[in-house]
Amino acid sequence: MRVISGNWKGRRLKAVKGLETRPTADKVKGAIFNILGNKVLEAKVLDLFAGTGNLSWEALSRGAKEAVLVEKSLEPYKTALENRALLGAEKKALVIKMDAFKFLSQNQEKFDLIFLDPPYYQGNINKALSIIKNLEILNSDGVIVAESASAEEILQEVYPLEIRMTKEYGDTKIWFLQEVEK
Repeated sequence: MRVISGNWKGRRLKAVKGLETRPTADKVKGAIFNILGNKVLEAKVLDLFAGTGNLSWEALSRGAKEAVLVEKSLEPYKTALENRALLGAEKKALVIKMDAFKFLSQNQEKFDLIFLDPPYYQGNINKALSIIKNLEILNSDGVIVAESASAEEILQEVYPLEIRMTKEYGDTKIWFLQEVEK
């Protein structure tokens, strides 16, 4: 696992051994950030189900202002802390060991970019999207990027959010959602 572009390009990241996490593949990660383009610059990022922080480190490397990483499992959380130290990102990244839904219920901040990359086939994306739209934590021009299994579907009715684009890469599907323009 590595950072593929930006200030930390080529930097190797630590990963959790075993099957507890499923880091986003470089090809998929590259495609996500190519689609996001300048939306990353100066963005305030929320990375729910962050794992070791793969997507947050890439966003920060490409110019995001700050990131909040939320991960409930101990090993990925500890590895995210190690990656933060490796990159010297302590001032830009807050790593929180907490359930994503508990975090959402306590959060008072708004974000420009929200990553949702939960375990597949558990309904967590739909649950998180429902909470995010109700709490209005996405800034008006912000983007949600959700990663799921290709066969998995997410809510089609999440007004005021709408699915702007989906892309499939093997058994992975990436969803890009934004608020409907008023």
